[in-house]
Amino acid sequence: MSSITYVGMDVHQDSIVLAGVSVQGSDRLFEIRLPNDHAVFMRHMKRLNKRHNLRCCYEASSCGYVVYRWLNKSGIACDIIAPSLIPHKPGDRIKTDKRDALNLALLYRAGLLARVHIPDENEQGVRSLVRGRETLHREVVRSRQYILKFLQQRGLVFREGSNWTLKHWKYLRDLSFSGSEESIYRLYLELLEYKLTQLNELDRKIEEASLSRPYSDRVKILRCFRGIDTLTAMVLQTEVVDFSRFAGAELLMSYFGLVPSQHSSGDAVRTGSITKAGNNRCRRILIESSWHYQHKPSIGQRLKKCQKGQPAHVIAVSWKAQCRLYRKFWKIANRKDKNKAVVAVARELTGFIWSVMH
Repeated sequence: MSSITYVGMDVHQDSIVLAGVSVQGSDRLFEIRLPNDHAVFMRHMKRLNKRHNLRCCYEASSCGYVVYRWLNKSGIACDIIAPSLIPHKPGDRIKTDKRDALNLALLYRAGLLARVHIPDENEQGVRSLVRGRETLHREVVRSRQYILKFLQQRGLVFREGSNWTLKHWKYLRDLSFSGSEESIYRLYLELLEYKLTQLNELDRKIEEASLSRPYSDRVKILRCFRGIDTLTAMVLQTEVVDFSRFAGAELLMSYFGLVPSQHSSGDAVRTGSITKAGNNRCRRILIESSWHYQHKPSIGQRLKKCQKGQPAHVIAVSWKAQCRLYRKFWKIANRKDKNKAVVAVARELTGFIWSVMH
């Protein structure tokens, strides 16, 4: 069999640039630009694989896992690389598709690239469902802003309570305008109501998915923690998929981008803000959940119901997390501010989650 050839691919919507290097030496064995078309691309890749025994890689991007699945189905080895962890030379200011592909091939051969976890098609489908819910929620927030700004420009501000309560909705529906303003105002209201209906439908589908295998048992364990309910648990589960691929809690914290950045030289050690170099969805939702730990430890009715029938060690870890994170939140909040405290709490909460999910 021919020796292994490492191939870096720069994948775009319309084209794929390939650069291949041998196991030893820096000579380029080939550089090819192919159309991003299944038939044409795979015809060339199968021909190359017979001569070179390919090991391919490309960066995770909006192109998804399509090329990976094409190659994997044909028995050609391929990995998808985490873009945020690719080493870069500070002095290299030239960027082309060919250079990017060659750089990937050389780094891949040297073992300096971090692979991302590839979900199967079912896992990807549930992940898309959860991510779609997040997108739709942003659309709901945007529609609410349209309505409030529309009314504010006409001197109409609701002052009889909080916005988006039943009383506020009655106030909005009772308003009327003249001419074309009435039609555009009704359009804004109908658009918001439609988005809310679709959001409720997605929540129902996510709830159904959380009760199916392989999510049900893991979601039940995650819901034993304060501040984590079905949606938060499903975000964590669909994004991480397999917690056992992280050998230590600090690796999971790093994956979420919750570890402090550091710039040290000689005897000077300087730490900065969190890296934000990981999964932003998990980071955001964990920080939202961590606000619950500013309250004194307690087991309410909802949490008691979630913990019923769960393993004793999971319940014990959940209670330990409440006590420790409450103290940590106020220890930092009294010296600095609550925003920094809640990020530190989210980082430690990640450690507790790892301990029960690993």
